[in-house]
Amino acid sequence: MKSFIVNKDGSTEIKEIPKPRYHSKQALVKTIACGMCGTDVKLLHRTFKGFPESVYPIMLGHEGVGEVVEVGSEVKSFQVGDRVFLPFVDPDPELYPGMGSGWGALSEYAVVCDPAPWPEGEAPECGYAQTVLDKDLDPVDAVMIVTFREVLSNIRYFGIQPGDSVVVFGCGPVGSTFIKFLNLCGVEEVTAVDIVDEKLQNVKANGAKHIINSKTSDVTEEVRKLYPKGVDYVLDAIGAPFVVNAAMPLIKDRGTVLCYGVPEKEEITIDFSKADYNWRVIYQQMPRKAEEGAATEQVMEWIHSGRLVIKDFISDYFKFEDSVEAYEKLLRREITKKGIIVF
Repeated sequence: MKSFIVNKDGSTEIKEIPKPRYHSKQALVKTIACGMCGTDVKLLHRTFKGFPESVYPIMLGHEGVGEVVEVGSEVKSFQVGDRVFLPFVDPDPELYPGMGSGWGALSEYAVVCDPAPWPEGEAPECGYAQTVLDKDLDPVDAVMIVTFREVLSNIRYFGIQPGDSVVVFGCGPVGSTFIKFLNLCGVEEVTAVDIVDEKLQNVKANGAKHIINSKTSDVTEEVRKLYPKGVDYVLDAIGAPFVVNAAMPLIKDRGTVLCYGVPEKEEITIDFSKADYNWRVIYQQMPRKAEEGAATEQVMEWIHSGRLVIKDFISDYFKFEDSVEAYEKLLRREITKKGIIVF
């Protein structure tokens, strides 16, 4: 099969490698599409936590949707023809000597795990999010549901409730999804912060009550005009450490800074001189797959009711054979919403 590879020097290529093996509790999946993500950018920069230079080259991609083409003898939850979320390619020293895996969904084939035949509590965690896609949904656009499920599971973990006030830094695919989902969850006091007016106008239509361009306005001054006592939450939807310090003068007493995603640096110095006396910082770097899977039902309900339109969050489609050029565009920040690689 062909797979998108990030080399030790950060260069990329499409390379021919063996198909992955699968065992009796797994299924082989032919990839249909894979989303492009900020996590991919950090892996391209070789700054993602847990991925030292020694594991490179790596197979890239984690937002895949594919069709089951073969099933193991013990599999109960999948059948040939099912379309499924999150197929991965694990590192295999025999098949892929010297090669690591950045989940590997940008490959022509990948594997999903079925938790059903495993003893209680022993199934790989990824299996709980490798669920079957509804037959009536476009499997290409459905890669966006991976982001949807991650975001909803994070809102639930963070405990944000209707009546809370939230400032969201970043209006890319993740930030715009947070804003839309907060609105769907009944959170009305949402302020969006970004440096691109087009993105701010998009999230204004998606549920942001207030928008602030941080390039042309003083964020602290603008937020304190709206919320003199500060806000309950500031949410970092960029994965950038500077947001924690930018949030300190914005949160009220016992307010919380919420950080979603893996920052490029694994340390941070917090300057809380402009904060109140009592505050929290919560990091959620990697959603638990069981929680992600549990968010599927609500996401599907919003989609089928028409309250959530998948295409609103997608801007670009690329052929797999053009994926090297597609990621160059992503690195140049020329993809405004979600970019999708199509096989």
